[in-house]
Amino acid sequence: MSLNRPILDDRTYDQLRRELISRIPVYAPEWSDHNASDPGIALLELFAFLGENILYRFNQIPEATKLEFLRLLQISLRPATPAKVMVAFSTKTMDGVRVPKASMTKSGDIKFETLNEVRVLPVSAFAVGKIAEELPEKGSEEALFFEQSYHTLGLDSTDSTAPYQSKILWQEDANIPVNFDDAVDGSLWVAVLAEKADQRGAIRTALANNEDAPLLLNLGFVPDIRIDRNEDTTSPEFAERFRCPGNSSSADNGPAVEWQIWSDITDDLTPKYRSLSIAGDTTAGLSQEGVVRLRLPKDIDQIGVFEIDDLDAVGTGDLPPPLDDQYQERMVCWLRAFRHDGSRFGSVIYVGANVVQVEQTVNARAEFLGIGTGQANQTYSLVNQQVIAESVVLEVEDTSGWQAWQAVDGFYASHENDRHFMVDAATGTIKFGNGLQSFVPQIGQRIRVRDYRYGGGVAGNVAAETISKLSPNQSVKLNNPLPAYGGAEAETIMEALDRIPAELRRRDRAVTDSDFKELALMTPGANISRAECLPRYHPHLPDNESAGVVSVIVWPQSDAENPEAPMPDLNQLRTVCAFLDARRLVTTELYVLPPTYRPVAVGVVVKSGYGVDAVRHWVELVIRQFLAPIPPYGPAGAGWPLGRRVHGPELEAAAHQVEGVEYLDGLTLVGWDEQGQLMYDTMTLAKNEVPELIGVTVEVGPITLDPGDTIKPQQTSASPVPVPVLREEC
Repeated sequence: MSLNRPILDDRTYDQLRRELISRIPVYAPEWSDHNASDPGIALLELFAFLGENILYRFNQIPEATKLEFLRLLQISLRPATPAKVMVAFSTKTMDGVRVPKASMTKSGDIKFETLNEVRVLPVSAFAVGKIAEELPEKGSEEALFFEQSYHTLGLDSTDSTAPYQSKILWQEDANIPVNFDDAVDGSLWVAVLAEKADQRGAIRTALANNEDAPLLLNLGFVPDIRIDRNEDTTSPEFAERFRCPGNSSSADNGPAVEWQIWSDITDDLTPKYRSLSIAGDTTAGLSQEGVVRLRLPKDIDQIGVFEIDDLDAVGTGDLPPPLDDQYQERMVCWLRAFRHDGSRFGSVIYVGANVVQVEQTVNARAEFLGIGTGQANQTYSLVNQQVIAESVVLEVEDTSGWQAWQAVDGFYASHENDRHFMVDAATGTIKFGNGLQSFVPQIGQRIRVRDYRYGGGVAGNVAAETISKLSPNQSVKLNNPLPAYGGAEAETIMEALDRIPAELRRRDRAVTDSDFKELALMTPGANISRAECLPRYHPHLPDNESAGVVSVIVWPQSDAENPEAPMPDLNQLRTVCAFLDARRLVTTELYVLPPTYRPVAVGVVVKSGYGVDAVRHWVELVIRQFLAPIPPYGPAGAGWPLGRRVHGPELEAAAHQVEGVEYLDGLTLVGWDEQGQLMYDTMTLAKNEVPELIGVTVEVGPITLDPGDTIKPQQTSASPVPVPVLREEC
C-alpha cells in the first residue's frame, strides 16, 4: 500500500483575506462596503490573521515528524566543522608576552581560539635551505668566487663539492614554497632575527637572563599541500604517500627530528652545535602543519652568531648558509633541523616564530546539567549547539567525589559498569546508556560539564592576514600568514533525510564501493564535490586486480589555480582518509588519491564564409562543459566518467549543439599517451584517468595542434661538501 503525503496549506494572511472578501458577493450580496474601515472587514482580517497562525503551526507537524524519524533511527545531524589556521604574533617587549591557551583572536566578528599557549618573544624567523645549484660557468666571476671557497676547505676540484644557493622561504617570495628535498645537506635552517640590528645584544641578554629561562620558542611549520600534477602515479612512493593508515598509527609521532642551535666555532672554522630539547611537537616530525616548541639555552654564550674572518669560508661545509647584509646584521641566532634517518622535509610553504594554531571555536564555561534519575537513556542539553564532541569533559559525582566519564560514538561495545556517554554535537545533547550498555547516573548524583568548545561554519575560512585582534588586548600584534581552511556548515534536516536510505544500508560502515563513494562525499570539512571508488585497484599495480584493496579518487569543490581541472590538496585527502579509515573493514587496504588528468586538445574548423568570432565562445564553453570532471557537467551531469575514452565524433556532436556550428567543416581531437606520442580522434584513458582540456581552437581552414615542449626535471648533483654559489643580482 502506498503512503499518502499530507496536503499542507501554506496560504498567507493576504491570500486568506482576499479569498474571504471574494466570497462576500456570493453569501451576502447586500454587503457592499469592502473597505478597511468597515467593521465586517475588520472581523475578516482578524480571522485571516488567526488562520495564518493556525496554518503555520499545522505546517510544523511534518518537520517534527521528520525529526522524530531521525531520532528513532538514531541518525544525528552532522555538526558544523570549525576552520583552522596558523597565527603569528610579534612584540617589542624584551621579556616577551605570554598568550595563554584558549585566548580569543578575531577576524572581524568571527572568533578563533588558540589551541596551545605561546610566549611571544621579540624576534622573527624564516627558513633557509641550501638548495642544489648547477656549477657556475667557467671563467665567470661566480666561478672565481666558487673556486676560492672550495680551495679554502682544502679541496682541489669541484668533484667533491655540492654547489648550492641560499633559498629564503616566505620573506622574499611569499607563498612560493622551497623544496627541501633538493637541500645538499638535508637540513632546514632557521634564521632568528631581531627587528633592528642594534637590538641583537639586548635580545640575547633578555632571552638568557629572563626569570622564566630557559624560554620556549614556538616555530610554526606548514608544508606545501599542493599536489604535483605531473607526478608518476604508479611509483611506490606515490602509493605509500596516499595510503590510509590504520587506527594504530595515530600514536606515530613521525620521523625523529634533531633540532640544534649554533653555539660556538673553532679556530679551524668548524662550527659547534648544541641540541635543543623539544617541549612539544604537533608537526609529526615536520611532516604536517603544526607547531614545534623548542627550549632555548639559558647560557648567553650559546646564543649568538659567530664571526668568520675568512669571507671565502662563509656558508661552506657545515656553516650556516650566507644571507644578504639586511638579514645578517639582524641575526640573533641560527637553528637547524634534520632527520635521523636521512629523509628530507619536502616542499615547505611557511616557517615562522611565535606561531600558534587557532580554531574557529569558543570555549564554553562550566555547566551544571542536572541530577541523575537512575533511569535508562537519560538526556541532558548543553547551553550551546554545534559542539566539538571530543572537547566535552563530563563528570558525575559519586561517593568518592567527581568522576570523569568517557565520550563514545555508541554504546554497542559498552558494558554495564562502563562510565560512557554520547554527544549529539549538532544539538548539544548529552545521552547516557540504558544500564546494560553503559552505567547510568544514579538517583541524586549531580552531573556537570567542566569544559567544552563549540563553533564552526564556512565563515571561518577567512583570507590571509585578516585575523588581527586579540582578547584581552596585550602588547602584541598578530596576523594569519595563510588563509584558514576546513570550515563547513552544519547538515540540514533535508540533507539528513536524503541520506536515510543509505544510512540504513551501510550503518556508518564502508563495505561496498557505493559506501566509500557516499562517505567520501559526506566527509565533514573536506569540501568534496565528487568521489569515485575503484575496487581492487592498487596505485602501484594499476593493471592487476589486487584483492582487499580499495582506492577512492576525490575532486574538490573548487581549485583557484586550476578551476577546470581541480586537484585536492593534502589536507583534503588526509581529512577524507581519516573519515574513511574509521569506517573501513580491518582487512581493507585503503588509498585516497587525487585524480589523474590526461591532456587533450580540440580544434574546430568552420567553413569559409562564416564568422568565427560568433561561435568561438560557445563552442569552447560546450566542449569544456562536456569534458569537465566535476558535476553538474560531463556527458551525464556527474563529471566525465573515470577511464571512459574521449572520442572525436562524440565531441563533434556536442559542438553541434551551438547555433552556427552546423557550418562546421571538421573537428580534430589530439591527445598524448603516456610516452608523449600524439594520438588522434580517439583518446584511450586508464581506469583512474579523466581528460583535461588544455586548448580549444576555432578557426577557418586547416588547423595544426602542437603538443608543446616536454618539461624535464632539473638535474642536480649531490656532493659531500656544500659550497655556496654567489649570484650577482641587479
